[in-house]
Amino acid sequence: MTQAISRRDRVLGCLVGGAVGDALGYQVEFDHIDTITRAWGPEGVTDLRYNHVSDDTQMTLFTAEGLLDAEAGGEFGSVREAYLRWYATQKEYMPPAGARGLAAEPWLYARRAPGNACLSGLREGGGPGVNMNSKGCGTVMRSAPFGVLAPSPVAAFGLAERCSALTHGHPTAGTSAGAFAMIVAHLLDGKGPQLAVSEAMLHLGNAPGGEETLRALQGAYERAGNVPPAPASTEALGGGWIAEEALAIAVYCFLGTDDVRAGLVASVSHSGDSDSTGAILGNLYGAAYGLGALPREWASQVEGRETIAAVAERLIARG
Repeated sequence: MTQAISRRDRVLGCLVGGAVGDALGYQVEFDHIDTITRAWGPEGVTDLRYNHVSDDTQMTLFTAEGLLDAEAGGEFGSVREAYLRWYATQKEYMPPAGARGLAAEPWLYARRAPGNACLSGLREGGGPGVNMNSKGCGTVMRSAPFGVLAPSPVAAFGLAERCSALTHGHPTAGTSAGAFAMIVAHLLDGKGPQLAVSEAMLHLGNAPGGEETLRALQGAYERAGNVPPAPASTEALGGGWIAEEALAIAVYCFLGTDDVRAGLVASVSHSGDSDSTGAILGNLYGAAYGLGALPREWASQVEGRETIAAVAERLIARG
């Protein structure tokens, strides 16, 4: 499955796949598994009845825009400015006069359950020192673009970790975002899923504050070898509301099956932060297997498809 996949196809797959997983999971975010089973059946969330994406895809796009706008060495400040533009979309109904780039697109002004720490951190201006006890998954779900544009997997880890502090000050929020970006970078370089995850785990072993993230990934790795991903099979790894749990759920499904549809269904059919776990897994599947591996009917109709593809093309041109 990893043979003869171009970097362009992987980057497109990464961004579109994240949106697909986000939309699939957003349909049931906050729902208990019992509610999901009653509404969708025992096989879980197998249909994209509504194509809306959440703040996960919104912030991923703004991450990419911040990186694309940045001068060499100025990535942190540029990403901060991009996140502040996203924050403005959550307070307004339509783009103001003079808005540019993503901030000029009306569809991105929809408020789709944005994370409290993301909002409060940016309300304070964004930067080190905000929400020091928060390790919500909002740092992970937005961080795939760091893996696309950073010059190396190690650099991807470092930049994602640093930019996580714009909204979440807990070290685990940073190392989880960093590990995710590193995995994406390795996948885009053509490494297989197990090797990409293993490389990130090795790096976490030497990363200050990486203990919780490493333990969560070890649990995901072990579970993937013993329990096939299915509805409710992720529950043992947590709900995904916090950074290391969201990453672990996605990695478990990623390593547990290369059936993209089945993995995505399992990643969102649980009693937790379904849109974030689905988005993270979608990024991973797309980076590993390319755009063509995504379920066609989901990838073609997901909200913002043209904008997402256009941002991906800009990343490809820069990368």
